[in-house]
Amino acid sequence: MTRWFVALCFSAVVWWNLGFGQAELETGTEGLPALVFRYLDSPDSEEAERLLQVVQQHPDASIERVIRIIETERSYDSRPIGTLPDERVRVQGQSYGVALSVPLTYQPSRGYALIVCLHGAGFTGDVYLERWQARLGEDYILACPTYPAGAWFTRRAEDLVLATIRHVRQRYHLDPDRIFLTGMSNGGIGAWLIGMHHAPLFAGLAPMASGLDDVLMPFLANLRNTPVYIIHGAKDQVMPVALSRSIARELTTLGYPHVYREHQGEHPMAGGHYFPREELPALMTWLSSQRRNPLPAKLTVVREASHFQPFGWVRLDVTDPIAAFSDDLIDKRDHRITQREYARLEATVVSANRIEVNTERIQRYSLFLNDRLIDPAKPVTIVTNGRLSFEGTVTASLEILLRQARLRQDPRQLFPFHIAVEVPKSVS
Repeated sequence: MTRWFVALCFSAVVWWNLGFGQAELETGTEGLPALVFRYLDSPDSEEAERLLQVVQQHPDASIERVIRIIETERSYDSRPIGTLPDERVRVQGQSYGVALSVPLTYQPSRGYALIVCLHGAGFTGDVYLERWQARLGEDYILACPTYPAGAWFTRRAEDLVLATIRHVRQRYHLDPDRIFLTGMSNGGIGAWLIGMHHAPLFAGLAPMASGLDDVLMPFLANLRNTPVYIIHGAKDQVMPVALSRSIARELTTLGYPHVYREHQGEHPMAGGHYFPREELPALMTWLSSQRRNPLPAKLTVVREASHFQPFGWVRLDVTDPIAAFSDDLIDKRDHRITQREYARLEATVVSANRIEVNTERIQRYSLFLNDRLIDPAKPVTIVTNGRLSFEGTVTASLEILLRQARLRQDPRQLFPFHIAVEVPKSVS
């Protein structure tokens, strides 16, 4: 592996503002559904805090009612369809282009799958849109953001991908269990990195002609519940095929669901570094068969210090000293990174109301639960590293439900219960 590629892959691990005007709060005249969605969608944090208080004080607000609103009552206005080559998404005050394709047969009453495709170096999102449009049927919305030089291995690029999903989700009716991330070359590296750190968001990943630095391999453990479809050319001289082979071996060792396709083709311009048309039918069949499980009974999460956002129904809160990635890691590689000193947690709902957790380098973590994971009418038992760390009843909170719903933007992951657990210290 060349030095530049090692730096390129490694920098990738580390990583919204829709411009709405501030809305007036109409506590007496506005219905609860409208207030809930204004709170969830507001790009202004101060306005969101005011809306949060209004929602909680609304006479019709209950946990059950708010859950039903978020799950089933979002309405979708008529939106442009067809090819939309220059949508704009703002990230950290900067505007980025997103090429969007919406089926001509789009109906707001049904949910559509979303494919986010990341371009390679020297390309743009609109170019990839043209390539992919003909490949997809009428069940898919396609979003192709553009990031300078295809540098999908920075924190800002990661934020662009997440903002793109949020941008589409607020305007079009998506199936939250059919969101996919794919990419070619540098875009494939981004699909790996962003996909690994936000695995619970995706129904599947499809990285092409890409790879990972060895220090990033532990993050593959995050893909326990996220299937992967890997395509790589055996004669690729840009990204050596050994990169994808090593990832496929690691996924096999982990016992995780994946497909590895290695083609022998060569393109007149790109050599083996391309995606052959012959591989398309099998990939489309795979995509059409994937559905995300939004509430798996078992989660594995590996984190470094710049990614402490929730991961499914768990979140790391406090850790021992661990590796910390910068926004752009091309020049950074300290001893904690080279030694792969990351925090790790495995959480399993092993039986009714019993959750067992194993941790490494973690001092405190949080569980976010709902009545599909536990029976809230009965006591909950949590065992951490073989020792009892919580036993008792849990109390639902409308504020927790709303704050987590705004953070996650996922109608299938709604959590009114929160338990913070101190990890018992080892007995020396």
